[in-house]
Amino acid sequence: MGIGMRELIIILLVVLLVFGAKKLRTIGSDLGAAVRGFKKGMDEGDATESLKQIKQESADADFGDTAKTAPTTNDQKPADRNG
Repeated sequence: MGIGMRELIIILLVVLLVFGAKKLRTIGSDLGAAVRGFKKGMDEGDATESLKQIKQESADADFGDTAKTAPTTNDQKPADRNG
C-alpha cells in the first residue's frame, strides 16, 4: 500500500523532466546544505544548553554557607561517664 519502486522511479522521471538535470543537481546540493546546517545548529544548541545546565547545577550545589552554620561533633563536649 506504500510507494513501490516503480512509482518512485516514475516520480523521479517526472521531476527530472520538469526541472532538468542541472536544476535538479542544484536543488539537491542546496537541500543537502540546508540539512547539514540544521543538524549543526541542533548540535550547537544542545551543547550550549547542556553547558548552561551544568553551570546552573554547580551554582545550585554551593553548600559553603551551610557548612559554617551547622554544628560539628568536635564542638560538643563529651559526656562525663563517671558521674
